[in-house]
Amino acid sequence: MKNNNKMNNSIAAVILTKNEEKHIVRCLESLKGVCDDIVVVDCFSEDRTEELATVHGARVIKHPWKNYATQFNYGVYECGITADWIWRIDADEFLEGDLGKAVKEAIGKCGEDVNGIYVRKRIDFMGRPLLHGGWYPSYHLKVFRRGHGDCENRWMDEHIRLFDGRAITVDVGNQVDANLNDLTWWTEKHNGYATREMADMLMMEYGMDAAGQEVVPKFFGTEEQRKRWLKVKYIKTPLFVRPFVNFMLRYVLKGGFLDGKEGFVWHILQGFWYRMLVDAKIFELKKKCGWDEAKIKEYISNRYLTTRTRG
Repeated sequence: MKNNNKMNNSIAAVILTKNEEKHIVRCLESLKGVCDDIVVVDCFSEDRTEELATVHGARVIKHPWKNYATQFNYGVYECGITADWIWRIDADEFLEGDLGKAVKEAIGKCGEDVNGIYVRKRIDFMGRPLLHGGWYPSYHLKVFRRGHGDCENRWMDEHIRLFDGRAITVDVGNQVDANLNDLTWWTEKHNGYATREMADMLMMEYGMDAAGQEVVPKFFGTEEQRKRWLKVKYIKTPLFVRPFVNFMLRYVLKGGFLDGKEGFVWHILQGFWYRMLVDAKIFELKKKCGWDEAKIKEYISNRYLTTRTRG
């Protein structure tokens, strides 16, 4: 059954910001003619983010940060969105090519059983598209029907989950992740990510994650389910061994070396250094707790589980 009611085709974008004046205009410009409503959930930016977003037609709503999932779901549920579909896009991302047009066409043609749309994502690093190493093409559930999905409540690697229905794929254009900040910013940001990743991996290791509210790991499932299955397997690999495995897999076996010097820097930093940092933080915490599982779980529970509920 086709959806021929244009009233059911409206799209709202939800964008999370904190000092994103370098990126926000590029992002908003790419959404023109695609989204009927744009909600910027801003964590009290100190630069021109709010001003620029408002000038370019977005609704800016300030809200304190807990974690990504909480902030995004606040935008979904608490910011007065009435559009029928919601597009998840970060401030440092933008739509390229005919992606927006293709998604609107897919929404106009899809049946009522379709509640999600996968789009193709590309990462640009130091100005160069990363087309190898298993990074491209990569498909992500970025668009979903309002009331039929939200962001799973995790500290890291948060995916959009559908409550019901099925998802289709739009294989046109790209949603491009192209951050313009320098490597000092990048490494500082990923140091913070590593702490969140540590907590997330320990929750999974000790069965503390909210399984009923998250993507179910399945190798022969959706893109998100397969990624979660691979992460479960990664967690079972010994500490300090898995960063080497990850680097060799992506840079050597999957051809990451074909992306030049930028690709080399990316795989050293993201594929090895970052993963090693996560393992070091896990090791540090376990040693601090005397390798006592009860103490580790108590630390994680007190530090993270009490603050990850939806805002």
